[in-house]
Amino acid sequence: MSPRQQRSYWVYIMTNVLGRSGTLYIGVTNDLQRRIREHAQVRPDTFTGRYGITHLVHCEEFQYINDAISREKQLKDWRRSRKLELIESENPDWEDLSAGWFEE
Repeated sequence: MSPRQQRSYWVYIMTNVLGRSGTLYIGVTNDLQRRIREHAQVRPDTFTGRYGITHLVHCEEFQYINDAISREKQLKDWRRSRKLELIESENPDWEDLSAGWFEE
């Protein structure tokens, strides 16, 4: 990787129901589209597969992996109400931010 190429790291929140009542999943990745595609495969041996978590409702980009991991840990420590407030501050209608990514 040349010095000019910057890698991005992502912290994301997904849910199984678009709205406040769904199960939330928080993760970190260096390739957001790939990771969302993996979650969309709904493998029953995974947490996201067992709960049908396929909707991306929040994401944050970071330049450094350590910052992304720290943010992921911070979000996981938050109460559910605070996570909901974060999602609704930028995505008040709980839209699936990955809608249309994988359509041919």
